[in-house]
This record gives sequence, C-alpha cells and structure tokens, in this order.
Amino acid sequence: MFTGLIEAMGRLEQVSERDGDRRLRIVTPSGFLEGVEVGASIATSGVCLTAVALDGDVFEADVSVETLDATTAREWEAGRPLNLEHSLTLAKPLGGHLVSGHVDGVGRLVDRQEDARSWRLELEVPEALSRYIARKGSVAVDGISLTVNDVEGSCFGVNIVPHTWAHTTLGTTEVGAAVNIEVDLIARYTERLLAAGNGS
Repeated sequence: MFTGLIEAMGRLEQVSERDGDRRLRIVTPSGFLEGVEVGASIATSGVCLTAVALDGDVFEADVSVETLDATTAREWEAGRPLNLEHSLTLAKPLGGHLVSGHVDGVGRLVDRQEDARSWRLELEVPEALSRYIARKGSVAVDGISLTVNDVEGSCFGVNIVPHTWAHTTLGTTEVGAAVNIEVDLIARYTERLLAAGNGS
C-alpha cells in the first residue's frame, strides 16, 4: 500500500528480457534504498514492484507478463525517469490517498495548458474506468495522487502545482503519452458491495 506522494525520481538503467517477462534495473537517488531489503515493495510510476536484488543505490525487479500487458511498463526503455515511493508504514503520514500499486488501466494525456504557476492536464481513460472517476475524487496517475477537477465522458482534468511538476515525471510527460491509472479503492469496493447486495 502507498500514498501517491512521490518521494523520488529514479532512472531505468537496464531492461532484460527473461523468458517472456522482464527484469528492470533501476537507479535511485542516494539514500533512497536505505533500510530497504530484498522483498520490499516499491511503487514505480504507479506499479507495485518487488525488489529482488539490491546493489548500492540500484534495485532490480521482475515484471510479469500480466503487468506488462496491463500497464505502460512494456513501453519502458533504458533512460526513462520513474516515480518512486516506499510502501506505507504506520509511522508514515497519509498525505495523499490509499494507493495499492495495482494499475487499473492505461490512460493518455490529451492536453496540457499553463495556468498561472500551475499546469492543467486533461487525461483520457478507457471507458470501463470512467465510471470510477468523480469530480473532487482521487486518482493516481503514474503513481501520483491527484484530485480530479472535472469529468466529461472518459476524460478528466487535474491541476498540477509547481512542486509536483518539478519533482515527478509529469513535468516531462508529452501530450499523447500513455500513463498508468489507478482509480480510487473506495469506488471499486463500493461497486462490488452494491453488486453483491443486488445478488449480482
């Protein structure tokens, strides 16, 4: 479990093909991996990855075919910047919202406009996900906890403040780029409970 508050940006150093899936080697800022052990979960641009090897400020993680098919990870190439967050602990403030790191689908950035010192982004999601996104609700985009400003059909808008723009990958995300989308956990579980109550 994570909060969607990005702690650092790493860089994908190497991608190794392994019998249909992949192993990633990711360089992190100095000190980011302090206290991290093999087996720990690290949110990587919204994807919960397990550290299977550690080497100084570098960790390696395996990415299954399922994850490659359901996220943007199949497009990742060496040199790509990645948003990083340690897993949530009881001692860590929940400043964003509850994020599982289980990506629901791939969206796309369709527009970005400057708005004073901030940026307004418009994103499009698969139609099946649009029902989970509500005005003033929460959504994770490439692992970043964001508040939804407006919704129209399968598109929604968010406002990105200067800090988030400068300290996450959003500042370099171009219009047309694919992004990982995780909808609010509460919305998903509410739908499931209502369906169970209706005998569905």
